Amino acid sequence: MQLKLTGHHVEITASMREYVQSKLARLERHFDHVTVVHCILMVDKLRHRAEATVSLTGGKLFAEAIEEKNMYAAIDAMVDKLDRQVRKHKEKLTDHHARDTGKRDLS
Repeated sequence: MQLKLTGHHVEITASMREYVQSKLARLERHFDHVTVVHCILMVDKLRHRAEATVSLTGGKLFAEAIEEKNMYAAIDAMVDKLDRQVRKHKEKLTDHHARDTGKRDLS
């Protein structure tokens, strides 16, 4: 997974970069076809905003979170949203029908 991290009106520190990488590693645990993640961290007055676009095989996912407390809370909320979307995408790709199992024998 390739991570592109951008900051608007905020300096991206090494600890913040490591935090985002550790949280986004959870996405690869559920679905290993994640190719690129572009994450943007912004501060507008007192609102901390984190948004990410995830490119994976079969499409793109987008999530954003806005928190008043701190940037780390916004990152946590954004990763939770992405995690739900990745699991839903993986379920769509999985064939849950028993077509070729031989359960229906019409003879």
